[in-house]
Amino acid sequence: MNSECDSPCACSCKLSSIGKKQVMGVTGLMLCGFLLTHMLGNFLIFKGPDAFNAYSHALISNPLIGVAEVILTLIFLSHIAMAVKLTRENKMARPIEYHSRKLSGRGATFASSTMIYTGMITFVFLIFHILGLKYGTVYTVELHGAEVRDIYRTTVEYFASPLHVAGYILAIVSLGIHVSHGFWSAFQSLGLNHPKYMPKIKMFSKCFGVVVILAYSAFPLFCFFKGGY
Repeated sequence: MNSECDSPCACSCKLSSIGKKQVMGVTGLMLCGFLLTHMLGNFLIFKGPDAFNAYSHALISNPLIGVAEVILTLIFLSHIAMAVKLTRENKMARPIEYHSRKLSGRGATFASSTMIYTGMITFVFLIFHILGLKYGTVYTVELHGAEVRDIYRTTVEYFASPLHVAGYILAIVSLGIHVSHGFWSAFQSLGLNHPKYMPKIKMFSKCFGVVVILAYSAFPLFCFFKGGY
């Protein structure tokens, strides 16, 4: 019998750890999909107020938006919960202070070793992002004969502050680093790590991280250099 499964308890713990990694992988890929769709929606700000406000109004007026937000929140919280549990389990299994560890040189990267920290930064950023924009100053404007929320004005005014722009971009850089490792790591956790395709998935993952940083950073910079509403 394998020494790692000398007892039912040990085997159960191992399976539980694998299950947590798979949950984190699936939820991580779902969140990457959300990042992509949200990014495309943000691009409409470059087309002007009407396009951006129409997109925003279509989202908030959709009767299923509440359900979608609940599902997205559950996915996000599940991802965080699994990450925290796995981190604690790893520390308990190897109770050696990080500063006393020796680098093995076998694949550890800055992105992989800082996943828990970049994840925490993203979580805090998301709270401030929602408070500042979704629950920010409410303006209204007439669009195609109907009164809708002028989220374009709220967004441009929010990013008129250099502090908001700098904070947003720093958080996005952290997020880009996180997904540059997390995307391909999700495939590995799900067992989809065939040697033939894994190098391509890793390269795509790094490119995705760069795209996230550049695309999302362009959003506040556009608002800032626009010079107010």
